[in-house]
Amino acid sequence: MKCTPIAVLKGTDGLATLTSAPKTKTSKAKSSKNAKTSEKKSSPKILVIVESPAKAKTIERHLGNNYIVRASMGHLRDLPKSQFGIDVENEFSPKYINVRGKGDLIRALKKDAKNVDKIYLASDPDREGEAIAWHLAFILGIDPEKDCRIVFHEITKPAIEEAVQHPRPIYMEQVDAQQARRMLDRIVGYKLSPLLWRKVRKGLSAGRVQSVTVRLICDREREIDAFQSEEYWTVEAKLKKGKNTFTADVTHAHGKKIALHSEAQTKILTDDLVRQNFTVKEVRRSERRKKAAPPFTTSSLQQDAARKLGFTSGRTMMIAQQLYEGVVLGRHGATGLITYMRTDSTRISNLAVDEARSYLSEEYGKEYIPPRPNIYAMGKKAQDAHEAIRPTSILRIPAELESYLNRDQLRLYTLIWQRFAASQMAAAVYDTIAAQIAAGDYQLRAHGSKLRFKGYTAVYVGAEISKKEKDTLLPELETGDTLALAELKPEQHFTEPPPRYNDASIVKTLEEMGIGRPSTYAPIIETIQKRGYVERREKQFRPTELGFIVTDLLEEYFKDIVDVKFTANLEGELDEVADGTLDKNDLLRKFYDPFEETLKKAEDVIGEVEVPDEVTDIPCDKCGRMMVVKQGRFGKFLACPGFPDCRNAKPLLRDTGVACPKCGGKIVERKSRRGRAFFGCDRYPDCDYTTWDEPQKENCKVCGSFMQKHRYRTGRSILYCSNEACSSRIGSPIEKELARQKERAQAKESGAENTVEKGRSVKKTTRRKGTRA
Repeated sequence: MKCTPIAVLKGTDGLATLTSAPKTKTSKAKSSKNAKTSEKKSSPKILVIVESPAKAKTIERHLGNNYIVRASMGHLRDLPKSQFGIDVENEFSPKYINVRGKGDLIRALKKDAKNVDKIYLASDPDREGEAIAWHLAFILGIDPEKDCRIVFHEITKPAIEEAVQHPRPIYMEQVDAQQARRMLDRIVGYKLSPLLWRKVRKGLSAGRVQSVTVRLICDREREIDAFQSEEYWTVEAKLKKGKNTFTADVTHAHGKKIALHSEAQTKILTDDLVRQNFTVKEVRRSERRKKAAPPFTTSSLQQDAARKLGFTSGRTMMIAQQLYEGVVLGRHGATGLITYMRTDSTRISNLAVDEARSYLSEEYGKEYIPPRPNIYAMGKKAQDAHEAIRPTSILRIPAELESYLNRDQLRLYTLIWQRFAASQMAAAVYDTIAAQIAAGDYQLRAHGSKLRFKGYTAVYVGAEISKKEKDTLLPELETGDTLALAELKPEQHFTEPPPRYNDASIVKTLEEMGIGRPSTYAPIIETIQKRGYVERREKQFRPTELGFIVTDLLEEYFKDIVDVKFTANLEGELDEVADGTLDKNDLLRKFYDPFEETLKKAEDVIGEVEVPDEVTDIPCDKCGRMMVVKQGRFGKFLACPGFPDCRNAKPLLRDTGVACPKCGGKIVERKSRRGRAFFGCDRYPDCDYTTWDEPQKENCKVCGSFMQKHRYRTGRSILYCSNEACSSRIGSPIEKELARQKERAQAKESGAENTVEKGRSVKKTTRRKGTRA
């Protein structure tokens, strides 16, 4: 029996009348079309707004057709650049304006917002991301107390789907903490910087965190300058048991620890020691277990990348951002490879731990997995807002991604993968032996160590392997054994000053002192260099004359601004604002009132400070005066001191003191378009001699040509002869390295040519399509 379709009609009496519907093809088509239309209308359209286009592309792939993913390109509203922008008298009310140049983007987002049923704000899962979401809510007319905010700590399908299922309101406490930080920085920057312009030099700036960082670098430089080196000596004995030879350190003489400060003292000791009989007094055998380091936080990632890969903090974070936002993996499309990279936590999700233990057990064996997962303690100041930095899946091993990642991406991903894998592995086990040796009134100590079980070192080793971790074998020693003295080796040493800060050590110091937060380390380092307060030389930070002058001025009149403890305490108070235990305006008032009072006093007391120009021996081409070194927007340059009468200026080229092998001119340091240092003849363009490796004044002992220093990306360096035909280069590691560089350059060149060819073919295709249309 067939069901007859019916139509419901309304009569004049208001009663529904049932009539048969005509059974035609047209009505069938219409009803089918209407069903599809109603189905389309029933599925809501959802707009998801993230921060970057790369992230948007990756997320869009994981969500269905009902989702539109757009990028806000960072902040859309901010305090105005042209004015202070904070009403101090009216509860520190900020004046926000739309960021210049973002008008078209804001209009496009508003247009998209009108045509959807829901809007989710998915900016980064930190305080700044929360503030960006709050500004977006204001622009798009969204109630921040409604469930409009979604967060995910890794850009994977399960994480994104989970986030979409659990939207939440915007956390205003975190927004307040970010606003307080922004306003504190604005108060210091916009109130203190003009004072520096008037008293020292135009274009200077002071920052709440950057000023403390510059002070740390200045203080370290003063320590180095004031350091008095002291001479001391050590004595090492080469001992024999049968045919086996080993070394022992002389540690005590006449019951006291030896302290030798001259060659004469050392000679008296060695002359006496050589006449003694050497006997094994005590032998201790033990087992030493070494646990793996925790997975990376932002700080430890920057430190390890600096030590092992030679990356600056800025470069590390830029590459990590790319890995987090997603890289195209062939047919799999854009895929997020690591979790969120701004974190101070060592916590790992249970799912990631289970996956890691399963993979490592299968790959390395069950003995490499501890009975229980490794859990690492966090610092007292850690916010623990996100997991540690780890691969989104340990199953994506670096070797399988080699064809999809560029060199830097692969190296950083490998580092993150190895560190995470190692963090979930068993400890390395060493067999150790310590022998106490007596020689008359002298005592010697010998250490031996051998790796018995690799544990986590099968995957990852630290940046520096200590002596204890290297295999140092001793012969089979027993108490009472008599040993023969083969040789005594006295060695002269001098105490060394503390090292200058580099990318790794300055980040470590800032973290330990509680200055700044994970997201601020890289921008701080970049800013203090741009301002000319600090310069990076041979991967170490050195303060400039300007850096010393500004630091001294701030230290005298604005102690709190450059005080380490004050800045660290302020960070703690910002954390309290984020927790909701401290009011934002109370914090700002507590800082602003004494700061404003000090500012007024300083304006009257501080006289004009002169920064002396560095005079060179280079005469001005136009007027003959000796040119001086000036600090400009893009770094140092040479200028005529006769300005404004003489406006001659030219780049500052550092003379290496080495003659050009082609024409006999001077080899000077230059900068490439990307800011990388290279060396070339000062007679360019008449002479085209160039090299990436720094020429040295030292000459080759074989052929007499000047030596060059090549720096590997890891920071290690090697000296080699500049003469390609020199026999000293045969079999040298530099030959392989230079060959690799040449191959990379050729590959880049051929890649560029292919790109150009592809571009041409695309243009032709587009033109043909346009013609047909």
